[in-house]
Amino acid sequence: MAERAVSAQSLRIILLIMFMVSGFSGLIYESVWGRYLKLFLGHSAYAQTLVLAIFMGGMALGSWLSSRYSSRWKNLLRWYAVTEGIIGLFGLVFHALFDAVTNLAYTTIMPALGEPITVNVLKWTLSAMLILPPSILLGMTFPLMSAGMIRIFPQVPGSSISLLYFANSLGAAVGVLVSGFFLVGRIGLPGTILAAALINIVVAVVVWFLSNGVEEQAVPGTDSTEASASLRLWPNALLLLVALFTGLASFVYEIGWIRMLSLVLGSSTHAFEIMLSAFLAGLAFGGLWIKRRIERINEPTAYLGWIQVIMGLLALSTLVVYGQSFEVMQATMRAVAKTDQGYVVFNFASHAIALVVMFPATFCAGMTLPLITFCLLKQGVGEKSIGSVYAANTLGAIIGVFLATHVGMPLLGLKGLITFGAGVDMVVGVVLLWTALSARRIHVPAAAAAVSLVALLVTLVGVHLDTLKMASGVYRVGNFYAPDNAKNVYHKDGKTATIDLVQFDQGVLSIITNGKPDASINVKDSSKPVSDEETMVLSGAIPLAVHSSAKTAAVIGMGSGLTSHVLLTSDTLARVDTIEIEEAVVEAARGFGPRVERVFTDPRSRVFIEDAKAFFSTHNKKYDIIASEPSNPWVSGVSSLFSEEFYRLVSRHLTRQGILVQWFQAYEINPTLVASVLQALTKTFGNYAIFAANDLDMLIVASKGYSPFRLSGAVFEQPALAAELKRHQVTTVADLEVRRIGDKRLLHPLFASFGAPANSDYFPFLDLRAVKARFLQESAGELLHLRTASVPVVEILSHSLNGELGDAEPISKHGGAGPVSQYQKMVAMYRAETIKNYFLGGRRTPSSLTMPASLQKDIELLKVRLLDCHARHGTNVWFHSLFRVARAINAHLPSSDLKTIWNQFRSSRCHRNMTASQQSWLSMYQAVGSRNPGEMVRRAEALLRADRKLSTERLRYLLSAAMTGHLALGQPERSLELWTTYGPRASGNKPPDLLFRMLVAHSLPRGRG
Repeated sequence: MAERAVSAQSLRIILLIMFMVSGFSGLIYESVWGRYLKLFLGHSAYAQTLVLAIFMGGMALGSWLSSRYSSRWKNLLRWYAVTEGIIGLFGLVFHALFDAVTNLAYTTIMPALGEPITVNVLKWTLSAMLILPPSILLGMTFPLMSAGMIRIFPQVPGSSISLLYFANSLGAAVGVLVSGFFLVGRIGLPGTILAAALINIVVAVVVWFLSNGVEEQAVPGTDSTEASASLRLWPNALLLLVALFTGLASFVYEIGWIRMLSLVLGSSTHAFEIMLSAFLAGLAFGGLWIKRRIERINEPTAYLGWIQVIMGLLALSTLVVYGQSFEVMQATMRAVAKTDQGYVVFNFASHAIALVVMFPATFCAGMTLPLITFCLLKQGVGEKSIGSVYAANTLGAIIGVFLATHVGMPLLGLKGLITFGAGVDMVVGVVLLWTALSARRIHVPAAAAAVSLVALLVTLVGVHLDTLKMASGVYRVGNFYAPDNAKNVYHKDGKTATIDLVQFDQGVLSIITNGKPDASINVKDSSKPVSDEETMVLSGAIPLAVHSSAKTAAVIGMGSGLTSHVLLTSDTLARVDTIEIEEAVVEAARGFGPRVERVFTDPRSRVFIEDAKAFFSTHNKKYDIIASEPSNPWVSGVSSLFSEEFYRLVSRHLTRQGILVQWFQAYEINPTLVASVLQALTKTFGNYAIFAANDLDMLIVASKGYSPFRLSGAVFEQPALAAELKRHQVTTVADLEVRRIGDKRLLHPLFASFGAPANSDYFPFLDLRAVKARFLQESAGELLHLRTASVPVVEILSHSLNGELGDAEPISKHGGAGPVSQYQKMVAMYRAETIKNYFLGGRRTPSSLTMPASLQKDIELLKVRLLDCHARHGTNVWFHSLFRVARAINAHLPSSDLKTIWNQFRSSRCHRNMTASQQSWLSMYQAVGSRNPGEMVRRAEALLRADRKLSTERLRYLLSAAMTGHLALGQPERSLELWTTYGPRASGNKPPDLLFRMLVAHSLPRGRG
């Protein structure tokens, strides 16, 4: 007997472990299926709720089927094993099936349907067909395992259900973290769902083996409950209603808390996974806690009523706790170093914050399903109660999702939504207390009702969420907007995001999405634009300059609306469609007033509230210009607008000569991630060019053809458009051209050198790494500063790669260059022009407003020593000044101007007093200024051989000049030899910076592709 008892105990433990592992794989399915279907349906609020509805609806149906038929099955563990096995087999083929079905839909069925409504119905139907069958099977697993356990261990039914609920929920809590933080990033969506499938198959095999020889005793009342159940119809129906309403309230909480915490933890995919894990952990440990008590509860219905009331009160308290969570995140951001180890600490701190907010109420929620099921079992309903309760709870969750997302969030806001959920729980609790307790104890439910009512009123009247603090994005920089210089003029909890419009003292208005500023405009003084304005204006102007005959345009992402407004200044465009996923963004954008008015008043303008991918596949239009301005790629869902699948889709909606222009930030990102995006782009687009909007933002222009992009001056013939550009010191084509960093021929070898895979929806390289880059405050700004290098590498290599004859010339006239600009190249050109005028025009020394004081001293010293020949026998400080001035002018002036400057120095009577080495350096500067590759190589190599004690700064200058010269002459092997010889010393034995990385990439075999 003892041996058999040990065997039974071992069986119980193994089954619990298997069910925990099943929960692990189940959450992988939910998470990965959600990712797959959002790629097909879009990331709009309707798509998200539809995915949840299909998944949970299938689970509810599966639970109901189990409750209806499982009592007729003899060996439930064996049926459970079969169910797990079929789920696993479906998981094995899911990716191939999804890929085949969606490709067929995109390429054949949707274009034939045409009508958006018909296309949407098709997409919803296909989505349901893809995940509904396995969702039904997943819904059967809990009732089957629970009923099987109760049959084996009939003496402790409540304990068995609680333990299973704990094991499954804990497995799910771990599964969401493991899949999100490890599996998807390493083996992609196909590999992750394959891993889940293999887990299911292993569980199926183990449970099948265990089911052999196990005797299952039917739960008393299973086969004879109909007559007795009819006598207790009201209590049973009430408990199922409780299961439904507690499911509704729990999902109201989940959606509300996730939105709340998105403003504290960020709205990245990892943040959502952390929040979901915290929610599931509360459910798990609530189930574990009730397990030890459930069999000893004398009045389980009343106990359940108290739990519901307490859960509602705890949910209300989260609104108070939430206010303090911002300070905790602020302290975390200030205390944690921006390192890999710090990122781990940041994620642990984020999980802790989520647990503090969610755990108390979800702990109570974890007790409800075991208790409801236990109550029904005690009333003789039998094992069918397990599936019925689970089905009712899941049905309530579906209602809660739709109600919270589409009604509660936009109408009630966060506070109102959480209060509503708490009210539902407390009403349910009071009703349970009222029905469970005798008339002599009527004061108990009355007191519970009074406490609940007071708590609700106090919350509604006394609790205020600080919208300015919520908009501050504390998870990014660890600071809050100060009320004395910032004012929130618009706040709305939209269906997909919380949107704020914040006005700052300087007259700058910023539209903020979940704490992330997405667009800013100086509405007070248009002569002092902020960097965002420059980006948005150029996002509209550059594609018009590239495709001057464009007739139609689409803009992905409303932002402030300025890009669409700029496009509408063109008389050639007949239609501009703006696609925005969140309606509240469009409402907030109206606050920018006249600066974006064309979006709302021009008859050519139409705004669509829809996910971008869904819009293009549904409406099936073609455009000459598609401008994509999504939020930052670390925001959940945004990285799919930088994937090879997106580029393939969008190319189908461009006309033959159509172009795509896409914003991509250079801050909170790294070059490897940029390379991943460009690798994805080149799989579809024949050519691309990168333009610098400013020092923070880049614009990627792409076309299906391979022809180089030629900029037209027609944009300056449109008065309204020319006025917008003038605000940003852009008055000629040259001012646009100077922002061109390079095209595919120049940049592709550089990006290929990182070895980054193409960002894909199925292998989301960008999504899972961008949030870490944000935390580490990484930057790809070097890419935008390639044209500010002291040697004009970009001009010379671009000239050579395009096969042009003659010397490489920079743009000769820069009408907009000035001492202040959002783009450092423009500032550098202005300084170079000022230095030229000083040397050649005899003008007085430039003021400190135009250049640094150290550079002023350098040019003064050169004039005194090398032009006026004063103090000829003094120190050679001027020699270092000459080097600094050469770096300041050689890459930023035309060679004709530079020839005059360097000839002036060479013809000075001071020249003969220079040493041979000094004269060689002067010749070197003249060679660089003339953009003469042969002279650059000859002079640079001679100086490299002559002086082995060069400073790192001078060594880098000579090496970059020599390598550039060799590449321009078609001698990449000689360039590589130079890098091999001098590169380690020039880079300090560290990986080369972006400039040298590009030179090395072009020097390698086949690098100049």
